[in-house]
Amino acid sequence: MGSLKLDIGYLPTPPELVTEMLDKLHLNGDDIFYDLGCGDGRMAIAAVQRYGMRAVGIDIDPERISEAEENAKIADVGDRVEFRLENLFESEIGEATVVYLYLLPHLNLKLKPQFNQLQPGTLIISRDFDMGDWKPDQQFHLQGVEEESTFYCWRT
Repeated sequence: MGSLKLDIGYLPTPPELVTEMLDKLHLNGDDIFYDLGCGDGRMAIAAVQRYGMRAVGIDIDPERISEAEENAKIADVGDRVEFRLENLFESEIGEATVVYLYLLPHLNLKLKPQFNQLQPGTLIISRDFDMGDWKPDQQFHLQGVEEESTFYCWRT
């Protein structure tokens, strides 16, 4: 994998926004949830806990992956969630039915070629940042305890 450089710092999604966002999307146990830039794993773990689905988190930071694996163990969902230390721009994501990202706009745009791997109908969710001229199919705002976020959603 070589030496990988972090493109952005780690900024976790507040827990109340995690659960509200997941509930708003009407996911189910048949979904396969991918979190690109998964940080401590909270989004993937919550998806598994709330819906019984399988989840994969991908991050370039070995510390975040270790933290995510520990959090999955604590949450007792290690059999349904996998964390990969990978460059998300080179990762295989084709099995995903739901893809979540909280990245900067230029990184969202850089990821667009990866979405060609996805099956038609796959849901892509981005927190706070759109994808330029690719207009979202849905967008909604959620108010957390200390912050508000906008979520953009596309179907492939």
